[in-house]
Amino acid sequence: MMANLPFIMVALFIAIGLYAVLFKTNLIKIVMGISIIESAVNLFLIAGGYVKGGIAPIYTSAPEGEEMVLPTPQALTLTAIVIGLATTALLLSFVVLIYRHYGSIDSRKIRGLRE
Repeated sequence: MMANLPFIMVALFIAIGLYAVLFKTNLIKIVMGISIIESAVNLFLIAGGYVKGGIAPIYTSAPEGEEMVLPTPQALTLTAIVIGLATTALLLSFVVLIYRHYGSIDSRKIRGLRE
């Protein structure tokens, strides 16, 4: 059961993020939901690349017979963190522009103001 805990947490985080994206009307809460989904994907990548008893892949002379953790999921996660940060910053800048233009960050009010 404990071996599946990271994957259960991934499913929980994705459910929380989807709830925020689909059912919240505040644009900042929607951006937070997207960020939670991004974090769940990062957790999934790290949990998928975990090797029990594995050693870090930074050693150039690893002991014989030791299994190493794959570096690919770690590199993908670092890349995803950077892309997620840029995406979050862009979405928040859109929220600021929407607030300046419409005077509200409620998506229901913004949809009602279509011209």
